[in-house]
Amino acid sequence: MKYISTRGDQTERRFCEILLEGLAPDGGLYLPVAYPRLDAATLARWRGLSYADLAFEILSLYIDDIPADDLRALVRRTYTAEVFGTPEITPLKPLEPGLALQALSNGPTLAFKDMAMQLLGQLFEYELGRRGETLNILGATSGDTGSAAEYAMRGKKGVNVFMLSPHGRMSPFQQAQMFSLQDANIHNLAVEGVFDDCQDIVKAVSNDLDFKRRYKIGTVNSINWARLLAQVVYYFAGYFYALRAEGRLPEGSAPATLADWPQVSFTVPSGNFGNVCAGHVARMMGLPIAQLVVATNENDVLDEFFRTGVYRPRPTAETHETSSPSMDISKASNFERFVYDLLGRDGARVKALFKDALERDGRFALSADETAAIARFGFTSGRSSHADRLATLRLCHERYGQIIDTHTADGLKVALERRQPGVPMLVLETALPAKFAATIEEALGFTPPRPAHLAGIEALPKRVQRLPAQVQPVKDYLATHV
Repeated sequence: MKYISTRGDQTERRFCEILLEGLAPDGGLYLPVAYPRLDAATLARWRGLSYADLAFEILSLYIDDIPADDLRALVRRTYTAEVFGTPEITPLKPLEPGLALQALSNGPTLAFKDMAMQLLGQLFEYELGRRGETLNILGATSGDTGSAAEYAMRGKKGVNVFMLSPHGRMSPFQQAQMFSLQDANIHNLAVEGVFDDCQDIVKAVSNDLDFKRRYKIGTVNSINWARLLAQVVYYFAGYFYALRAEGRLPEGSAPATLADWPQVSFTVPSGNFGNVCAGHVARMMGLPIAQLVVATNENDVLDEFFRTGVYRPRPTAETHETSSPSMDISKASNFERFVYDLLGRDGARVKALFKDALERDGRFALSADETAAIARFGFTSGRSSHADRLATLRLCHERYGQIIDTHTADGLKVALERRQPGVPMLVLETALPAKFAATIEEALGFTPPRPAHLAGIEALPKRVQRLPAQVQPVKDYLATHV
């Protein structure tokens, strides 16, 4: 399997090259030259696999420069009941017939980012060990990516982590998870701005090829293809779990064509578009997904795009601080991958939109025909507000007996609006409610429980460096701490 850039660079690279690289040299994102396409027999063969073995089957379609036995061992070492609390890894939490949560937040940091980041830590250590090299990871987080990356990389040989986060914009629990780590290879940088400023700095450093190569800079943000690829797995797992729960999973002799398999829909709380983009990849591979529902909070750039075909990122001053803070994002860095597929993989057109038009006008608009084509990819969207969030938290607790986090509440609110008769709907859980206790208490009148080992985490000593929202201070910090 070879990979090319979304912005037209047709130089083909292999998986382990782009694993350590992040952005393509032309500023684009990597995608496979073509998605592997499944058939009904393959889907039937996968339906009874463990999560780890399913992950191996999917990843091996995209990774051919790691020996199969090594890749299988890495995956099995990652997806264990000891790490994720259950043999199913991403079990369903049924709400009512045809509606369930897919639990993605049972990992070390209580957020779905662990699903990919735990594997990424294994892949980085393996490949760096093969090469005898080191890597300095530069990332940006709105809350959960940072802690997931740091917990996955702490103590890993040959890896240092420099994580940018928006100063004062994360929940106290999220800050404590990151800033309380004392490992020498972990560096937290609190940027005086919003998440988009952090993300812009990471991209600017990554686009300085001389600096990037001199200091061996890599990335764990969802611009890294390996991280998105790991997330594809739980769409397949969720599909099988949903059909089994509904008594609709074909047993014995399976349907002869993919068109004969039942469909499932997914609603995905989305800010940076990485989580739902993995669903797009799964659907492009042939997984029978009816709808991919993008749920936003008040920062509704993506909802506006899927309704109108206009992509209009908001400036820092217009990016709202909300009670689902991990989605307080206006520039969805993974969104370019979907647009590349939407536009027939026209790299020149993508570059004209994401580089030229955005830099010149701060927005771009698709043609009427291009906007109409969105529906062919299964996408639809919806929006949630703070009032909606509180109402959905109460509804979920009172009607279903479940306590969910604020981002998952955004997803459930939109899922209830977008359900289709006869099609199971899964809402991807993004985090456990303990991470956003203040809003849960506002909605339900009590503090959500947290794992015993995380009690009092906010009182631990903090290790963090505050920096202005500028590229050069971050470069200076990197240069003196690698």
